[in-house]
Amino acid sequence: RMFKYLRKRFASHLTERNRRRARLVSKDGRCNIEFGNVEEQSRIAFLLDIWTTILDLKWRYKMTVFISVFLGSWFLFGVLWYAVAYLHKDLPAFKLPLNHTPCVENINGLASAFLFSLETQVTIGYGFRYITEQCGVAVFLLILQSILGVLINCFMCGAILAKISRPKKRGKTITFSKTAVISKRGGKLCLLIRVANLRKSLLIGSQIYGKLLKTTVTPEGETIILDQINIDFLVDVGNENLFFICPLTIYHVIDKNSPFFDVTMETLRQQDFELVVFLDGTVESTSATCQVRTSYIPEEIFWGYNFAPVVSRSKEGKYRVDFSNFSRTVEVETPHCAFCLYNEKDAKDKIQKGYDNPVFEMTEVNETAETKM
Repeated sequence: RMFKYLRKRFASHLTERNRRRARLVSKDGRCNIEFGNVEEQSRIAFLLDIWTTILDLKWRYKMTVFISVFLGSWFLFGVLWYAVAYLHKDLPAFKLPLNHTPCVENINGLASAFLFSLETQVTIGYGFRYITEQCGVAVFLLILQSILGVLINCFMCGAILAKISRPKKRGKTITFSKTAVISKRGGKLCLLIRVANLRKSLLIGSQIYGKLLKTTVTPEGETIILDQINIDFLVDVGNENLFFICPLTIYHVIDKNSPFFDVTMETLRQQDFELVVFLDGTVESTSATCQVRTSYIPEEIFWGYNFAPVVSRSKEGKYRVDFSNFSRTVEVETPHCAFCLYNEKDAKDKIQKGYDNPVFEMTEVNETAETKM
């Protein structure tokens, strides 16, 4: 019995672990998807859009490209300067006469040609090695390397600056609660999620919405994996132009139009779906748009709980946000299904409106007594 129990627990643990891994969007917003069998023409499109490709590279690959491009250009032009010196017979191996004027002074080999190329492209300044007016090929090569060097510097430095200033980094300071909860709010059964802005600078024109990802089967028998269903989220302060200075609680009303209407407290963990929540906004300091996203699976949704308060007021009159309670939940009284809640409300409304009792039976009474004068 002990062996069967341990095997069952181990199997359930592996099932839950694989289920947690098989999510499209991770908690920090990264998409878990890969593309296979991409055509060669589509791969060439990545090279044509080289700017976006460089920006999307990870830092280790970007720095590798950065170093390789500069070292490669210095070495390439170093070889060209060495070829100019060799063709003009400026190298010491040619036994130069005393009155010989080389194209570039003091180039004695490939190493000195590489150093001259480095000085030319990074504009360190000429000292011991410098160009002369002896040959026009060297002048043309100098102009060409200077122009290409400026273009390479602008592209690579601009790519690094754009990588640093991408609004994606601003999204790291927007955080969602680790779990979602289902409880009553305003007399309605709602799914609640908490979101906070860790910076004092605001997000302008913020918009919050969600997508429910699940596998569905159409009436025609077609199975759609990752079918997307719109989930509307509301905020008490309004869905547009949020004053996002303190943590907000967004909620989705579980009514008859909600895909969660048929879900109960007992069947929630048996569902197979992924709720992805998006927050779009414009960064106030840079006017760049950013998107923050996270996801929740059934194991991360607690039925019958609510979030603990996080905003308080100090004695000095300042408002204080306690982020230790940001994802903390407290148990509250909650109906175990939305259908039960709405049936209970309908029954109370019928009683208040004075509906007839269908069990009540009315009988007629015939008055046969006569009044005598």
